[in-house]
Amino acid sequence: MKVDVEKAEQYTAHINLEIDPEHASMEYNKACKRLGQRLNIPGFRRGKAPRQVVEKAVGIERIKQEVLDRILPHAFADAISEHQLEVVAPPHIEEYNFEVGHPLTVKASVELRPDVTVPELSVIKVDVPQYEPPAEQFDNEIQAIRERMTTLETIIDREVQANDIVNIDFTGAINGELIRGGSAKNYLLDLSSNNFIEGFAEQIPGHKIGEEFSIQVQFPSDYHDQSLAGKPADFTVTVNEIKKKVAPELDDELAKKCGPYENLQQLESEIRKFIDRGVENENNFRKQKAVIDYVVDHAKMEVPDAMINREARILLEEIQKNFKSQGMNWEQFVDSQGHEKIWQNLRTEALRRIQTSLVFSAIAKQENVTVTEEEFQAEILNLAKDRNMDEKMAMKQIANNPSAAQALVDEILSQKIVEFLMARAEVTYVKDVQQDDKSSDESVAVASTLEKEEYEVLVEE
Repeated sequence: MKVDVEKAEQYTAHINLEIDPEHASMEYNKACKRLGQRLNIPGFRRGKAPRQVVEKAVGIERIKQEVLDRILPHAFADAISEHQLEVVAPPHIEEYNFEVGHPLTVKASVELRPDVTVPELSVIKVDVPQYEPPAEQFDNEIQAIRERMTTLETIIDREVQANDIVNIDFTGAINGELIRGGSAKNYLLDLSSNNFIEGFAEQIPGHKIGEEFSIQVQFPSDYHDQSLAGKPADFTVTVNEIKKKVAPELDDELAKKCGPYENLQQLESEIRKFIDRGVENENNFRKQKAVIDYVVDHAKMEVPDAMINREARILLEEIQKNFKSQGMNWEQFVDSQGHEKIWQNLRTEALRRIQTSLVFSAIAKQENVTVTEEEFQAEILNLAKDRNMDEKMAMKQIANNPSAAQALVDEILSQKIVEFLMARAEVTYVKDVQQDDKSSDESVAVASTLEKEEYEVLVEE
């Protein structure tokens, strides 16, 4: 194989490969055989069809792509290693020429890692806004437990009240025409917490079981279904059943139902420990973030625009997948936020990711921080234990997935870099002015700083 590497722009290199015709032809024949073994071709046993038949069945270009997928990763890896290129992304193939019996030539470009100068790391002095739990945090946690243990009591002798849960039938219409999807039978509606059109739930209190009545509402102007947006609608509603929420008394009996607690005092003690752990976790997070931000902000580097755009596109794909998995409409979100605003936010996040990654890599190189085989295997064993997997099976899966293995190495290395930086940090906690400006409803919930499982242990249903 002939390799020619030319550094063009400051952070880009061009790689030209030429693979001899014998090797290319051999790989082409192997690809034909592999593809032929996957096909059921009339008149031939699986894997026994001649090359010309396979070419006709799958297409020559498909076979060539199979060859490229097989040999180029190794060829590029050898070229990158031989010329000691520090790359930040896989090579981008710009063009190739592949004719059986002739040399396979490939032209590609690759992004190079920008130079990074890290700041002095012997002592890292940072001020960290200290998190303090809201004064009402304990009462909120107690109330949350009572709400989780709330039961429902059927009501038959009064009208609907604002905090009830009602079973209703309803039918909606606009100008006498039924609304598609605007009708339901035996629908359970919590009047104190629901996502119905504004004004719908508010008109139900005061009515009795079995009563049929009308409700007039107006769809919001930004309603997701444009055929309904901004239009007034009439709903015919019948109350089938009324249920009242009954919160338990705050006593020893409630504590015993929540978990292994003998009395209310033990439960309250555990809640206070839970809050303290949350505060500690939040302040540790703030401390780590402040140290990392300081090092990244004081490092010197130039990040190419192309690198930022590439990372932003990756972020965009991740967000779009999340929207799809949650059943949310991406196009409506773009319309509401504006494409330019979303893209600029993505670029800002992408730049920070890149800067942090580059600084961590520079520190690892400068301070000779590496991941040992023992550390790598220990992390795999921890993952296997957490996921109740067989250790040998976990090892095998990682061994057969190079990208997953590299991601695991990067994760371990990042954690070691964080530990390296924290050992050199001198932290001064200061008053969090922004937290004081927030209302209690907007304060950071302690539960969000802990694993969900930890909270579920505290309150077992």
